[in-house]
Amino acid sequence: MSLGYAEKLSYIEDVGNVGMSEFFDSSHVLQEKIERLAEMIQKSKHLVVFTGAGISTSCGIPDFRGPKGIWTLQREGKPLPEASLPFHRAMPSMTHMALVELEKAGILKFISSQNVDGLHLRSGIPREKLAELHGNSFMEACPSCGVEYLRDFEVETIGLKETSRRCSDVKCGAKLKDTVLDWEDALPTKEMLPAEKHCRMADVVLCLGTSLQITPACNLPLKCLRGGGKIIIVNLQKTPKDKKASLVIHGFVDKVIAGVMNLLNLRIAPYVRIDLLQVIITQSLSLDERYVNWNLRVASVHALKAPLPFIKSIEVSFADAQKYKAAVLHDQPFNLKRRTAPAEAFEILLKLNFIDGCGCPSIQINVPVNFKVSSDCFNLDKDLTIRNLKEKAIEDLCCGQNALIERKVILEPKTEVANHAIVTNIKAFNSDSWSNGDVKHPRGVNGTRISRKRSFGRKRKSRF
Repeated sequence: MSLGYAEKLSYIEDVGNVGMSEFFDSSHVLQEKIERLAEMIQKSKHLVVFTGAGISTSCGIPDFRGPKGIWTLQREGKPLPEASLPFHRAMPSMTHMALVELEKAGILKFISSQNVDGLHLRSGIPREKLAELHGNSFMEACPSCGVEYLRDFEVETIGLKETSRRCSDVKCGAKLKDTVLDWEDALPTKEMLPAEKHCRMADVVLCLGTSLQITPACNLPLKCLRGGGKIIIVNLQKTPKDKKASLVIHGFVDKVIAGVMNLLNLRIAPYVRIDLLQVIITQSLSLDERYVNWNLRVASVHALKAPLPFIKSIEVSFADAQKYKAAVLHDQPFNLKRRTAPAEAFEILLKLNFIDGCGCPSIQINVPVNFKVSSDCFNLDKDLTIRNLKEKAIEDLCCGQNALIERKVILEPKTEVANHAIVTNIKAFNSDSWSNGDVKHPRGVNGTRISRKRSFGRKRKSRF
């Protein structure tokens, strides 16, 4: 896990209370509270969820104020927690995916989040139903036309600064900016207005994994009280807003939400991560016109100079191994230059070796090359192709599936660009393992298969 966000923040002396003690309700009390929460959610007309760092700790992302939080350790002069995986490979938790199911069921109306990890968007929450109050470490935005770009790499700056990329709209082209706030930055109106609106409309505001200390965001849940709404807080530490809450639950967020989903008879679908890359082949005739000089490049779809964070190395070979020499590309940008006769058609075999944190070690993509054939552009239905990939991954309960989603040609210099989508992770959830007995972390799929005991559709009836 990258701790870059915390390290990039401007230094301030007072970050509030840290090293806060954790409290755990007894199993009997916890079960009673989970049942009360499930009933309140079932009866709600306008449920709003307000989230903090505590919903992402089970994803390998440390919190800030807990006993082993980033700011706690900094204040104590201790080393920061070790990374269990790269920040950009963190996957949504059971809670993230449960919120997706509540939104699909029409129960959850809006989420306001203080987190910058981007996991709500990755989980599948619609952007229009999410306010990222403090920004998103993986999001760039155009200050001119307002277009947002969700990246597969952590944006290099914070504080609403210009990045190294530009808006891809040919009518705009403005320099992009990061979206993560520094201490002195005001909360963006674009995020605050809908957050305030939905909190005022809410009959239930469910606060998950937040100490409710950072202003002004922490005051948003209180806005439901004037209209008769209720606040529920699920957090391991006590918060300044506990006295305003109708229900306070001290327990692991994933365990609480798993119990709620079981009581509501809603199943949690697996999380499937799909990453994109482009294979670019540029060609030109040699001066004597006897050969075609060609260059292979495997690059990010976000920008030619953007990193491909999930690729460790690429092994390049050819279907005709006797005629063409293989190569291994270790360093980004991944480039290979060769020359062949103009009339030759051949096939390049790309073995993509993934970094730790991906669910399978490698996959192979076959790239046919024929310099004589007509190069027509075509666009597949990207959304449909990605949806089919996800369905196939869930059916197989393993990753590695891939598909071509776009092919385009640039005439000068003559270039063919093929965009590929690859399933790099799948993580399944069994809420029973959380709601019954001791807390057990759900098992993610890393090249292995998971029991097919439960289907991933919704049950028909709830217990309320």
